[in-house]
Amino acid sequence: MSPTSAAVLPPPYPAAHGLLAGKRVLVTAAAGSGIGFAAAKRCAEEGARVMLSDLHARRLGECADALEAELGRTVERQLCDVRDDVQVRALIAAAESRLGGLDVLVNNAGLGGTFDLVDASDEQWDRILDTNLTGTFRCLRAALPGMLARRSGSIVNLASIVAWRAERGQSAYAASKAGILALTRCAALEAAEAGVRVNAVVPSLALHAHLEKVSDPAFLRRMVAENEVFGRAAEPWEIGNAIVFLASDYSSYMTGEALSVSCRRA
Repeated sequence: MSPTSAAVLPPPYPAAHGLLAGKRVLVTAAAGSGIGFAAAKRCAEEGARVMLSDLHARRLGECADALEAELGRTVERQLCDVRDDVQVRALIAAAESRLGGLDVLVNNAGLGGTFDLVDASDEQWDRILDTNLTGTFRCLRAALPGMLARRSGSIVNLASIVAWRAERGQSAYAASKAGILALTRCAALEAAEAGVRVNAVVPSLALHAHLEKVSDPAFLRRMVAENEVFGRAAEPWEIGNAIVFLASDYSSYMTGEALSVSCRRA
């Protein structure tokens, strides 16, 4: 398909099949219009009890309330900045207490930034790495003891296609996401003996309202035209589908893996 070909439309929104019935799921950075909320919604639709976490109080409350109204059941929520280990440990403890345990953790919290390496400040670099990579580490460290004790659980980390394919201006973001893939593989080895699985989802480009608000529209159009063979970006719920799969027993023989959700040109 050429960059000027008509876009392939996304399929209809999927019907639920109870893939996560009885599971207890925590999703970080789950407020707003992006992958986190889409993943939480898909998990809830598949039968899970869900807890949403985010850095932004108003947005978190609005999203949790909206999901409650749609589902007709309680959606737990708690503020958390993954750069703060005290808040991370409090979040995991709250999930364990309010959900009655934690079966699935989706580490979605992340921060982007576009700048050439030679222009980057230590502060820019550190903030992205601290949020994306070290934040994922903090959540893993806090959640794994409970899962290891129960000898079950699934952790899904959010990486990015830029961990594998270079893009100018993305040095810090790409380094953090490549680090997440390495962290996923190593954590999976440590957790395997207890039957706890740790995998990663690797999306290419999923468009949502927040990304469109903070990004140059021309840049997004160019990214889609040049890279995505379907002629469109992913819907956030399409990434959510992959997260549901890795959270579910359908992926029971997968750990330490990176599942690419992409139609990007090779």
